Amino acid sequence: MAYLIGIDIGTTSTIGIVIDDAGNALAVESRPVTLYSDHANWSEEAPGEWWANVGAICRALLQKSGINAGDIAAIGVTGMLPTVILLDEAGNPLHRSIQQNDARATDQLARFRQGMAEAKFLGLSGTGYSQQLVGPKLMWLRENEPAAFAQARHVVGASDYITAKLCGEIQVEHNWALEAGFVGLATGTYHPDLIALAGIDAKLLPPIRKSHEIVGTLTAEAAAHTGLQAGTPIVAGCADHVASAFVCGAARNGDLVLKFGGAGDILLSSDKPVADRRLFLDYHIVPGLFFPNGCMASSGSFLNWVVKNWAGGELEAARTAGLSIHQWLDSRTAEIDAASGVLFLPYFLGEKTPLNDPTARGTLVGLGLNHDIRHVWRAALEGVVFGFRHHVETFEDAGLSVTRVFAADGGAASDLWLQIAADALNRPVTRIDRHPGSSLGAAFVAGMGIGVLKDWADIARYVTPGRTFIPQAADAVTLDRKYRLWRELYERLKTLYPELARL
Repeated sequence: MAYLIGIDIGTTSTIGIVIDDAGNALAVESRPVTLYSDHANWSEEAPGEWWANVGAICRALLQKSGINAGDIAAIGVTGMLPTVILLDEAGNPLHRSIQQNDARATDQLARFRQGMAEAKFLGLSGTGYSQQLVGPKLMWLRENEPAAFAQARHVVGASDYITAKLCGEIQVEHNWALEAGFVGLATGTYHPDLIALAGIDAKLLPPIRKSHEIVGTLTAEAAAHTGLQAGTPIVAGCADHVASAFVCGAARNGDLVLKFGGAGDILLSSDKPVADRRLFLDYHIVPGLFFPNGCMASSGSFLNWVVKNWAGGELEAARTAGLSIHQWLDSRTAEIDAASGVLFLPYFLGEKTPLNDPTARGTLVGLGLNHDIRHVWRAALEGVVFGFRHHVETFEDAGLSVTRVFAADGGAASDLWLQIAADALNRPVTRIDRHPGSSLGAAFVAGMGIGVLKDWADIARYVTPGRTFIPQAADAVTLDRKYRLWRELYERLKTLYPELARL
């Protein structure tokens, strides 16, 4: 029996899992992560906190599973991308990680655009201009953190940093390089024109590795930190949203996955790459397939903001009922029907796809004295789902078809949220019940990398489809009308948001 560890460097938590090669998840462990937003549109995390979490999680996994460190056959890491971390000569981070949903580099993005027509950039890279690109963020660092930038020898993403801490080898997984905007889609290698656009030295960019490639083995120092055995193989790892969608079983053309995480990811399995400025493009976990996708800058983090700032009066009642505050709000809000006339735009960190508008802002419209936290909570849930629907319409407009719809990650535990999703999309939505998340995908990729797992289709042994939510006809009609108003709301306000930003 072979045992594998997967680690997910997520937006709100670090999660680890240990699995065997027979379809069983043996233990899961997590630790919270601090998100820093010191200024408007900033989103940062501390790589040192991730590494501390990894050490604690690996030791806990061994203890909970009863597995000896020497029995772990390989380790894989997944994480959100494309985060930006500058490393010095010794591989130490020079600053907090700038997260993928950070929208500080708006001026730099404007100058970045001037350097190359978007049509050419899209043709080369497979993606359009957006706040997610790494180039403008490196320009911001060069201009605002010159001392740190001068010391930089490498730029990596979240999972790449942890992989380097584990094995001592600095590299980037191929989806980080692609989404960063430095890779030519036709070749899969760095393109000199894309690097020149950011005005950086190509030496900053580490070698590109595919997810299942073995990139090194656990160092003695990392073994002491994690409690694992030195010499354990480490694979390059993978993007969290790609790993999660793969775990859901999205391998057929038209399979759509909605990720209800801290950010909202929407991925569509496709047998062909699609270059559309409104979307991102990733390589699938399965070689030869692609994942056209989108990402909402905030979904779960948006709901957490609502809880923190609006739901204080509900905390005691939730504790008395033995429910989490999110479960309590769901239970109270279930009695509010779809005709509630409140709209909530969830653009608390600007918005990534398909708007690509870093100046967009969270906006609550339609409140009256007859409304309370229940109406605000339902509007927040609807706002995220409407963002998913916006992506579905964008996929279809780009010539792609949507067949099956799966829901995963923490927010998918909410029956209310998934029923709203089914009604707003007017499609059945199937929850993936036994889905430990992206960490499972990382562990599976590690197993494929070392050869103890033989078939990508075997991921189905580790997950279990759960309840399918069927659209309710009357609510589907109501939410269709409401969605149209939601879309119009942004269109009416989008010229106002830049003025607010300039204040």
